[in-house]
Amino acid sequence: MISPWLFLLICVAGGVGASLRFVLDGLVRSRVSVAFPLATGLINVTGSFGLGLLTGLGSNAGLPHEWVLVLGGGLMGGYTTFSTASVETVRLIEQRRWGSALLNGIGMLVLSVAAAALGLAVTGAL
Repeated sequence: MISPWLFLLICVAGGVGASLRFVLDGLVRSRVSVAFPLATGLINVTGSFGLGLLTGLGSNAGLPHEWVLVLGGGLMGGYTTFSTASVETVRLIEQRRWGSALLNGIGMLVLSVAAAALGLAVTGAL
């Protein structure tokens, strides 16, 4: 059972993560003009790496469990967005952009898992 204060911190961190995602998405879209959901991929891969680091720090470097919950579950959970990636992949399929849909759907999954593994490996947890 988590305390009300820890729950509140996780919620606030989730809001901060979602705000970071919104800002980064806007920055990428304003600077890179491609018909591919590059911003969402960048967000999900960097967020997966961050979560891997935090998880590894919690496992191997003594980062308190509460911090892993706040920063991992809250901040990184709010920052990353699997649902947006799924919708963007479906939209690419609807546009019959098969290669882009495959790259977005499978590619992002593979890169995100690899980034999380890299984060774990950096901390010695893998």
